[in-house]
Amino acid sequence: MDKFLELKRAVETVEIVDTHAHNIVALDSNLPFISCFSEAKEEDETIDFKRSLNEIAELYGSKLSVNAVQESRQHLGLESSANTCFKAARISSLLIDDGLDLDKKLDIKWHEHFAPKVGRILRIEDVAKKILEKGTDGTKWTLDSFMENFSKELKSEADKVTAFKSIVAYRTGLAINTDVTVKEAEGGLSEVLCGGNAVRISNKSFLDYIFMHALVVAQSYDLPMQIDTGFGEKDLDLRLANPLNLRNFLEDKRFTKNRLVLLHVSYPFSKEASYLASVYPQVYLDFGLAIPKLRYHRMISSVKELMDFAPINKVMFSTDGFAFAESFYLGARIAREVVFSVLRDACIDGDLSIPEALAVVKDIFAETAKQFYKLDVSSRYSDVEPHHLSTSFQKEQNDSLTDVTLVRIMWLDFSGQHRCRVIPQQRFNSSVRKDGLGLSVECMGLTSVCDDLTDDTWLPASGEARTVPDLSTKCRVPWAKHQEMVLTDMLTESGKPWHYCPRDVLRRFSKILEDEYGLVMDVGVEVEFYILKTIVADDKEVMQSLDRTPYCSTAAIDAASSVLNEIVACLQSLNITIEQIHSESGKGQFEIVLGYTDAITQADNLVYTHEIIKGIARKHGLLATFMPKYSPDSSWPYREDQSVHDVGSGSHVHISLSKNGENVFTASTDYNRYGMSKFGESFMAGVLSHVRSICVFSCPLPISYERFQTKSWNALFLCWGPETKELTMRTCSPPGMNGAVTNFELRTFDGCANPPLGFAALLVAGIDGLRNNLKIADPAEPEDYDLFDYNDENEDTRLPTSLSCSIIHIFSDEWFLETMGENFLKARRGVCGDEIKYYCECGKDPYSEVMFKY
Repeated sequence: MDKFLELKRAVETVEIVDTHAHNIVALDSNLPFISCFSEAKEEDETIDFKRSLNEIAELYGSKLSVNAVQESRQHLGLESSANTCFKAARISSLLIDDGLDLDKKLDIKWHEHFAPKVGRILRIEDVAKKILEKGTDGTKWTLDSFMENFSKELKSEADKVTAFKSIVAYRTGLAINTDVTVKEAEGGLSEVLCGGNAVRISNKSFLDYIFMHALVVAQSYDLPMQIDTGFGEKDLDLRLANPLNLRNFLEDKRFTKNRLVLLHVSYPFSKEASYLASVYPQVYLDFGLAIPKLRYHRMISSVKELMDFAPINKVMFSTDGFAFAESFYLGARIAREVVFSVLRDACIDGDLSIPEALAVVKDIFAETAKQFYKLDVSSRYSDVEPHHLSTSFQKEQNDSLTDVTLVRIMWLDFSGQHRCRVIPQQRFNSSVRKDGLGLSVECMGLTSVCDDLTDDTWLPASGEARTVPDLSTKCRVPWAKHQEMVLTDMLTESGKPWHYCPRDVLRRFSKILEDEYGLVMDVGVEVEFYILKTIVADDKEVMQSLDRTPYCSTAAIDAASSVLNEIVACLQSLNITIEQIHSESGKGQFEIVLGYTDAITQADNLVYTHEIIKGIARKHGLLATFMPKYSPDSSWPYREDQSVHDVGSGSHVHISLSKNGENVFTASTDYNRYGMSKFGESFMAGVLSHVRSICVFSCPLPISYERFQTKSWNALFLCWGPETKELTMRTCSPPGMNGAVTNFELRTFDGCANPPLGFAALLVAGIDGLRNNLKIADPAEPEDYDLFDYNDENEDTRLPTSLSCSIIHIFSDEWFLETMGENFLKARRGVCGDEIKYYCECGKDPYSEVMFKY
């Protein structure tokens, strides 16, 4: 089960308080743009350089080169490109140290276009330097006169800034001498003044003296002090930058009330900094990842180490962005990936619960900083869809994307067929990724038998929907290495979700379940399919099953091992979890079990699973089909070896409910009926009461109903039982659970269903059960029914006998009519009507051609 959807969403959507960054520069600055990607040169092509370049190229939709990215930002203009970066980064507050000397840097006020709150950080050494540089006009400084001016300047700025900052670690180290004397400070000042016109304050006694004085001022104005530590300028002596050197200073009672934050978590002394944060109440930590010095996995281990030692509510984040808006985006993007990975592992290890991890997300990215810096920050991006983390589908971090030539823009229609248009990558990046492609609304109403318009469609008579790529699903086509594929959302011309978009229908009902009950429907799927091969018989090519072995045959796995191995590798490359594989009862039939995840993710997983299975089979010269039943006709495809008693292929779904990542389907001490919780029982009861209506979406073809036979591991009757696979629904209790139920299985779901619509129908039924607090009927055993002499006319006790019956049921189901909408159901009925007509008029083998489409 994927417990982490809520955590992933929290990391994606949290608005960042960026606690340390520098000014952005004008487009014509002489700073090299490449410096925003890495400190390496382009020709060095380090991994962090490639990763950063990939991210920015994807953000702008440009080709994968520094020149192409620069052209994109020049075309957008500075403000537009900065707005794109800050919007994608979701930075709601920005604290800027403007003491860094950058060519043509823009003032702090300019940055207010992009963040609701922009604060200034005052670098104390910069203040001192500017005062001393006045000495070049003949002013003679004494320590007293300097300190008078220094104090006056700090106090004049104190009400205008958010924090003070010191770079003492980069100059003389962190072993602050709290007992430095006036005489020593005077000697230090004299040494600094002897340095000439280019003032560089590097005398330890003098720096320690002004550092402590600045802390006194900061304390009186209730301002925190940032201490810049870790990697920095090339003349930094890391031996002196170990934060343990601060211990004597931290023990000094004069400064125990100062709020201190160690920037960059003092890397490579992260453990030492974390120790100080755990021991001293005034010490906080801040980590920045804008230009990572570390490889991705090392960043993860460093943040894990940080959270192992330091109090989590004393850790903050900053992008450390500078000069280029792109560096702010990169810092935020990488930080989200790293924090999600660290918190997910902490939950897996049992160190954190999901609710605790959700709180950590808010603390690290926003809440701790708000309290530490005393910020009042308003939300800016609540209505902006976030950029998704690359956790559902694996990105090829270390592989150049320049070899991709084509992108498949995919959608599913009402008949459940996978359709696509193929776009050159250049056009995808320049326009389609953002604006999508136009699609005639009638295309949703095409049937499996032909591409003619349905006779009785209730779709709009004209117009277009926009198929807009969901970039979180974009991935390589594993069997076509120069292509990518991406699933799409269907939007109206005004940019709103189209009412008939299957993925949005699923999202809508998933949101209702979450908003009303705090629940997520999790789904596991048993994907069954046949593999056929081409043979020559009577001088013509015909199809035949790949093998003729029975259920769970080792020989079947041998026969298909090369195909199955490649299918598994492709699924794993997309991070689709596989629990097991085995051969099924039919000849040439196999089953791949997909692990639990939330319904929205599983719907996408199921689409890609079908694509992979069929694509890999084609690559091997075979045909994989998800048709629920073969036709008994032996003329085409050739099927002498196929028994009419084969049970057919389903796509049985296992359904559970989770709350904050924890399974709440299982009974608890508060409620236990048949091993289920109150939530679990009511949801399952709702599904059972509406299962005939659900069949309109889960068993979408007339031939789907030929699978419902006695003694065929498929159901006929509206009943359920514990661990009883002959019934429509069964509850499942894994070993060691002592009868406690973790999920239920529904068998009336096959491989021709449109996954988002099928799962949405389950949600509609389950929500009805929850709202009405339904109790489930007593469980039944198969022997309770006369399986060989049931009454075909008793519609109250059995499943629909045909798609026509399912249509009748759903239009007499007031809950489905009200919830899904009559026009929506009529649009589905129009497709079903043509399917039924074709099935009735085309003889005994109407689906011999359709098997190539599923």
